[in-house]
Amino acid sequence: MRRAKRLSLDELAPYLLIPPEPSTRIDWRAVFGNDYPVELEVGFGKGLFLLNACQACPEVNFLGVEILRKYQLYAATRYAKRGLKNVRLVKADAREFLRDCIPDQSFRAIHVYFPDPWWKKRHLKRRLFTAEFAVLVERTMQSGGRLHVVTDVASYFVVIRYLLAQQTGLLELPPGASATGLAQDPQEPSRDLDYLTNFERKFRKAGRAIYRCTYVKT
Repeated sequence: MRRAKRLSLDELAPYLLIPPEPSTRIDWRAVFGNDYPVELEVGFGKGLFLLNACQACPEVNFLGVEILRKYQLYAATRYAKRGLKNVRLVKADAREFLRDCIPDQSFRAIHVYFPDPWWKKRHLKRRLFTAEFAVLVERTMQSGGRLHVVTDVASYFVVIRYLLAQQTGLLELPPGASATGLAQDPQEPSRDLDYLTNFERKFRKAGRAIYRCTYVKT
């Protein structure tokens, strides 16, 4: 059996965005070479959502933020082999990256799928969703922009909704309004590729409950 060709860092470089200095905000036209709207995924893992999104929406630019270098390289390899042009990946702490590098009203949408719940009490401070992160999400979203959140942890889902209600003016939309444009019905994927992430594919096949919410910046 032939092994898949491994790409060099030079071949992956167009997909690997280096965060600018904290005093410098990102210029999206300089990054993507166009004025298409930009959507952000926080914690892209192996990159399934961005892979599907880039192919389904070629006139949208996608940015992924992930703290682990191995996932940045893994996902970049997937996109490079397909010649995708509308995606960039950053290795960074999402809260620091949004705080220091992202201009106000940058994103048409922000996607957060299956964030790590950090179960142990001493690790709760590592959770993505904090009061600070909720404020950063609101600041970096455009008017009319949407925040899509999915988790399989009921208790974390309660915390996320509480923080967004207390710390932002984002309006929670009713169930069924969270369409990403990738599936006919985002609540019940009709094809394997309609699963948002590898985690969703795994959890749904195991029969685990999935919790979703969508917010709009009015």
